[in-house]
Amino acid sequence: MADRAMKKRILKASAAIVVAAAFAVSFAMPFTDYTYAAEGYEDVAGSSEMSEVKDVGKYGMTPIYAESVKSGKYEAEMESSSSFFSVYSCDLTVKGRKMTAVMTIDSTSYECVYMGKAADAAKAEKSEYIFADEKDGRGSFKIPVEALNEPMACAAFSKREKQWYDRNILIDASSLPEGALKIELPDYDLIDKAVEQYDESKGSGKSDQSNDQNGGQNESNVSVLIPAEIDMDDGTYSVEVNMTGGSGRASVSSPTWFIVKDGKAYAKLLWSSSHYDYMKLNGIKFENETTDGGNSTFTIPVAVFDQPISVIADTTAMGDPVEIEYELTFYRDTIDSVTKVPQEAAKRVIYIALLIIVVGGILNLILKRRKKQ
Repeated sequence: MADRAMKKRILKASAAIVVAAAFAVSFAMPFTDYTYAAEGYEDVAGSSEMSEVKDVGKYGMTPIYAESVKSGKYEAEMESSSSFFSVYSCDLTVKGRKMTAVMTIDSTSYECVYMGKAADAAKAEKSEYIFADEKDGRGSFKIPVEALNEPMACAAFSKREKQWYDRNILIDASSLPEGALKIELPDYDLIDKAVEQYDESKGSGKSDQSNDQNGGQNESNVSVLIPAEIDMDDGTYSVEVNMTGGSGRASVSSPTWFIVKDGKAYAKLLWSSSHYDYMKLNGIKFENETTDGGNSTFTIPVAVFDQPISVIADTTAMGDPVEIEYELTFYRDTIDSVTKVPQEAAKRVIYIALLIIVVGGILNLILKRRKKQ
């Protein structure tokens, strides 16, 4: 009996040693990524193998999502970051909150694409690849589209090189036919031109804001679209503004809100009327931000201080819409706390009054309870 018990103990100890050894071996082995990468699609082109990559899109573009586009099928323009991935055509389909596009490239050099980075494509399952539908020497790919006017990462797999290449593509919302969009877009070409001229002026040591006698603006007046750089912390302040032009009956509140964002200057204007539906700076529309029927408000860039900026404001007060020309001058040395804005000061008075009422009510309640005692 003693021998049988001893044998059982030895067998149990041996089993424990085997299990422990198995665990030790498994932990000693290097960790392996068992991502189901598709065989034959694991290679990624290095930077030295990539052609010159160009930016897609224009300065100031913001994403346009499906809810801002009417349902339907449209021909659209698509940009590509590589000349080796030249887009021949793009057919966009919008259905509710979903957008897809058939992207046709001017080549059959690419077997498939993956919506994402090349490094991720090399680790993805084959079912995630979008394979080409080839016809007439061109390859077409049906891809999901999250937003227009926004670069999309699109890795492309070369048939010949057997490796993935990083590409960026972008669908230009302004290329859609009239009426397709539910919103109005700025003139990005004009803004792009303004930025280019601004960069050139900085490189030459000259400034568009001081090279003529027209309030610091050049003949095309594009400089009014570029907010001035200002050495202040991002936040909301106040600034005094003077407006001239029109009949003199309309005005804007002063001081008004002065906003610093990314070191750039903007102003929020409050008009004396609720009938202004948009403002224009060099043809670019700024829509009324007031939605509750109150007086019209607009946030615009402040391109220059202490000199007049030409603007146009459209009013419906006279029945038919009328565009009226004005000039706005923002005074740099008046920048101060946001509490200087009359509307903000009024809010503080209301808050203080409410606080007094609440505190007074509490004290009155305490006194009444004490009297009862």
